[in-house]
Amino acid sequence: MDTPARPDSIGPTPPATLTPAQPGVWALGGAWTVHGLATMAEGAPTKGAAEAATPAAEPTATVLDGSQLIAIDSAGAWVLQRWLGARAAAATLRGWPARAQGLMHEVQAGSAHALPQAPQRGLLQRTGRQAVAGGQQALAFVVFVGQVSVATAAALRHPRGLRWRAVLREIEIGGFEALPIVGLTSFLLGVVVAYQGADQLRHYGANVFVVELVGYAMLREFAPLIGAIIVAGRSGSAYAAQIGTMVVNEEIDAMRTIGVDPLQRLVLPKIVALAVALPLLTVFADLTGVFGGMVMARSQLGIGFGEFVDRFGRVMQGSALLVGVGKSLVFAFIIVLVGCFQGLRTGGSADSVGRQTTLSVVQSIFLVIVADALFSVAFNVLGL
Repeated sequence: MDTPARPDSIGPTPPATLTPAQPGVWALGGAWTVHGLATMAEGAPTKGAAEAATPAAEPTATVLDGSQLIAIDSAGAWVLQRWLGARAAAATLRGWPARAQGLMHEVQAGSAHALPQAPQRGLLQRTGRQAVAGGQQALAFVVFVGQVSVATAAALRHPRGLRWRAVLREIEIGGFEALPIVGLTSFLLGVVVAYQGADQLRHYGANVFVVELVGYAMLREFAPLIGAIIVAGRSGSAYAAQIGTMVVNEEIDAMRTIGVDPLQRLVLPKIVALAVALPLLTVFADLTGVFGGMVMARSQLGIGFGEFVDRFGRVMQGSALLVGVGKSLVFAFIIVLVGCFQGLRTGGSADSVGRQTTLSVVQSIFLVIVADALFSVAFNVLGL
């Protein structure tokens, strides 16, 4: 807000001045606006300005003469009020234009009231708000899953509309490029399982049962779980960051404007790609994990590779492999849906992209572990 005391002249903004005219009277001059205050700040302060900045020990009555005032805005009024507050002075305005005087009175009235403070919420209220927010997010996720299902049905009716080149690219990024880290992690996990089992089985003379221990642990549990966790950290975060950045750049809105469904263009290729890549990664993790168990069984229990492979082929059932691969397929859907869902919920800032990306990884890993626990309960009930 800029309240002129008189018509502005063409030229540079005159600097704001505050000089003592007589005892208890201060004369304002120049433009008390943002530009005028900046010009005054750049110059050397006068003796009067230095005295004006010195707080008085006792409250004094101060007269502000505005007869030479050219213009004033809310910034200038705020600076004057700060100066008066430092001097603990009661101001009287003299020779001020009506609009400038009204602005100063508004600033004085506002400074007399304390700033509103955010209400302090109790534990019960905070818990309730978080529960409501979690319920709203869960409902939004269910709606998103329904929208993806509708888009999937439309893609099945017209499979040529699916971007197969994008599917192959996502398979390369989410599957092929993840082979080294998944293989190394599974190998080390197989070594750990065999080592821990060998330490106990050696006491009972049951060294050979390390084959069943490594086989069932890797094929049914560890391989699909560790593969899903790694992919959630790599691909799930990438999905959320990519879509979130597109939301910030308004690319998603542009796609909807020209009639392109973002779910079909962005989400479905990722679902198809990870549904293919993660089961294959699980099989690869099975192989490397079992190989790590073989290495440890040979070094700790004296079980050769040939003996290990022979017993593995006799005692292990194909259902163990199918259980792990089936789990990985469900995990793939969870990772893609959560990553894309959080990406689409991104706000209009880069900070929101990072927040939603972190949230997608945390929620994906949590839901994967929950799903794995539910699978264990279901398999126990069914006797699988």
